[in-house]
Amino acid sequence: MKLKGLRSKRNEALTAYGFLLPNLLGLTVFIFVPMVYAFYVSLHDWNALSPKVYIGFDNYKKLAADKDWWNSVYKTFIFTIIYVPMLFAGSLFLAVIMNSIKQKFVGIARTMFLLPFAITSVISAVIWMFLYDPRNGFINQFLDLFGLQHQQFLGSTSQALISVIIVILWINLGYNMMIFLAAIKEIPGDYYEAASIDGATGWKAFWHITLPLLRPTSVFILVVTTIGSFQVFDQIMVMTKGGPANSTMVSVLYIYKQAFEFLNMGYASALAVVLFLIIFVLSLAQLRLYAKKD
Repeated sequence: MKLKGLRSKRNEALTAYGFLLPNLLGLTVFIFVPMVYAFYVSLHDWNALSPKVYIGFDNYKKLAADKDWWNSVYKTFIFTIIYVPMLFAGSLFLAVIMNSIKQKFVGIARTMFLLPFAITSVISAVIWMFLYDPRNGFINQFLDLFGLQHQQFLGSTSQALISVIIVILWINLGYNMMIFLAAIKEIPGDYYEAASIDGATGWKAFWHITLPLLRPTSVFILVVTTIGSFQVFDQIMVMTKGGPANSTMVSVLYIYKQAFEFLNMGYASALAVVLFLIIFVLSLAQLRLYAKKD
């Protein structure tokens, strides 16, 4: 009997590893190996055309004094500080509203909010470039109706970053709303019935029941969106290319320019390693912070 039990456990373990194997291979080939290779390249002077020249940690010394790099990191932090809270609050608010409306309208509303997420990021960026056009864009034409001054949007150093943030919010709001909505649907209705007996309805019920029970989902969304905000690239590449006057030059775009415009592959790899460490530390800090509150 013991032998059969051991065989059964072994077969279950082999089956589990068999299901995990494709994902593990994918992570190894597309994540871990490129990470190790990027660190290896960062120790070299390499323009992707000639042989690599080993220079040790010179690229890291160079980036420590690179003001343009640290300015791009600063712009990324600003993007994150604005984007993540707006996405979190907006998607949670929409999820609560969606949960309260009649069932027959939910499908239409879900489709409406998810459509931007289904469109490719490049197409979304192009659509908004037409909307933001300083001369003939729809938004400026709308402002004309109220006699308001035309805005430069992507052409303004003070408006370009927030204009891009609005586009990325428009794309991702529906997806995060659906995650929150699914989590809200899992909350037992008995909790709200008991709360209503005690007089806790509306905002009180949300604050004392909904929000605490959404904590795992909230942590997931905050961590994932923070990581995503540090990796923002395609919309900015299409809409502004880092301009005007580097006002939207985020970290990933700066790395891209160093690698593929200036062919500083070694230096770009060093920048990528540092960006990975920044994201890793921030994610770990967030998880530790939320764990302490439990």
